[in-house]
Amino acid sequence: MTKIKRVIDANVNRASEGLRVVEDVCRFILDNDNLTRRLKDIRHRLRDSSCLWSTETDKLCKSRDAKSDVGRYSNTESEIKRNDVFDIVSANLKRTEEAIRVLEEFTKLKDINVALTFQEDRYNLYEIEKEILAALDDK
Repeated sequence: MTKIKRVIDANVNRASEGLRVVEDVCRFILDNDNLTRRLKDIRHRLRDSSCLWSTETDKLCKSRDAKSDVGRYSNTESEIKRNDVFDIVSANLKRTEEAIRVLEEFTKLKDINVALTFQEDRYNLYEIEKEILAALDDK
């Protein structure tokens, strides 16, 4: 179970971080309250859902092993270079969508209703992505 919790912990963090980056673009660059709020709602729902795998005494972060993570230094060139805000948003949304997909699959082991919530959030992100990229095109 510890290895599965590592997967959950990594993907909750990955999705939350990606959402925060995009949320800040919507908030500070696009000045779009609606998009900011929708992303924040998904980010908070994601954090709340991670409690399915964690208790007060058995936190997900206990399973974390960042120091010896075999993928820690496996960055590709596209991961370390950004040309503009459009690239930042695109990369972080893809990262988030992929992480939520992983959470959706692994959560099926515990609670199908939570897995379906992840699925719904992932599809909502596809629509939000389209709106954000269109808004960036207009700037």
